[in-house]
Order: sequence, then C-alpha cells, then structure tokens
Amino acid sequence: MNLDNLTSLFQTPQREAADDVSLVAALRRGEDRAFEAIMRRYNQRLFRVARSILRNEAEAEDAVQESWLRAFTHLERLQDPARLGGWLARIAANEALDRLRRRSHLPLDEGHPITPEAEMVPESVVVFQTPEFEKRRSEARALIERAVDSLPENFRVVFVLRAIEELSVEETARVLSIPPDTVKTRFHRAKKLLRGDLREALDSALPDAFGFDGERCDRIVAKVTARLRSASGPVPRTPPD
Repeated sequence: MNLDNLTSLFQTPQREAADDVSLVAALRRGEDRAFEAIMRRYNQRLFRVARSILRNEAEAEDAVQESWLRAFTHLERLQDPARLGGWLARIAANEALDRLRRRSHLPLDEGHPITPEAEMVPESVVVFQTPEFEKRRSEARALIERAVDSLPENFRVVFVLRAIEELSVEETARVLSIPPDTVKTRFHRAKKLLRGDLREALDSALPDAFGFDGERCDRIVAKVTARLRSASGPVPRTPPD
C-alpha cells in the first residue's frame, strides 16, 4: 500500500474505513499514516468499551490511550489482522478492567477475564437532519447515557456491546468470555430496565450514544503518537507474516 492509498483511507469516514488486513500490513512496513488511520477508525469503539466498564469519561480516555500503546508496541501478537477490531476491543476491555480492579479492589462478577478475540461489525451510518431533529437526538442521547450508566455492571457492558457497538450474541460472548445464553439473558434484562419512557429515545439515538467527538479523537491520536515516538522513534515495525 503506497502513501496515496493510505491518505485516501485516512480521509474516508470511519464507517467506510479501509480493509484492516491492508492497514496492518502497511503499519508493519512502518507507514505512519496506517498508524493514524487505524486509531481514527477504532478510537470510538475502544472508548465505548472502556467507558461501559469504568463509567468515567476521563478515565476511559486514559484507558484508550494506554490500550493503543499496548497494541502498537505488541503488534506481533496480532495473529489474524482480519480480526483487528476484536483484538483491540479485548485490549481496551482488559485495560479498563485492570483499572476497575485497582480502583475497587473487588473481582468482577464470575471472575471471567476477557480473552477471546471477537470480530467487530461496522457501526450504523449517522444521518444528520434538521437542527430541531439534532437537538432531540442530543437530548435523547444524554437520557440514554444516564440510563445506561445506571444499569448493573454486567448488564451495562453487555448492553453497550450488543446495542451500541452492534456486536452479535456470539461476538459479545467471545469478548466477555461468557456463554451466549448469558449474553441473551443480560441483554434482555438490560432492555427491560430501559423500556418505557426511553423506548423512542433508544430507537433514534443509540448509534450516537457515548460518542467520541473529533477533538477527543485528535487528542488521543496526538498523545499516543508523541508517546510512541518519544519511547522508540518511528512507529514500531514488525516482520511481515
């Protein structure tokens, strides 16, 4: 992949992002734009995963930054570039869980580590309409985020992965290392808790919940880039497969 192709990928909206296999191959050749394109593609997803566990935006942002550092300095551990999204989500979840354990000194329910890879599915396209429509979406989004934050932890993480990140039952089960039936049960109970007044809000605003705006995304990219280059010079290369 040449620089022109990477520039095109970088400028493409994340919901039309380029093939992960090509990006990983370019990254392993040391092409810096692949490094940035991957971060911009998955920043929001990692933030949503971390925030669903930590329920704190600043701490989730720090967790995302550390997750990128872990990923890029251990890129050789990615065995299947086609599963890049699941590999990154697993790193972010484990980083958030480590922070949660240090904060609370309590084990997570069932004591399951998040270990299996899980391939992510693309997010829904957001269609911007009138200012009035956007105002209603913003209000509904805030209502949803407060309601989701109030869910019990196990329900909350499953709900974010299934409803907001749009993972399948099987993908969610692999990410959380729990049986698919447990995913179904927790998702059903989470939705039941959120029904009623939230029904219309859920339909209209779920794709935007826990958003990762441009300024925050830019900040993460800049911080991770600076820290990596300070530690090791250019973006680390790994031998081709």
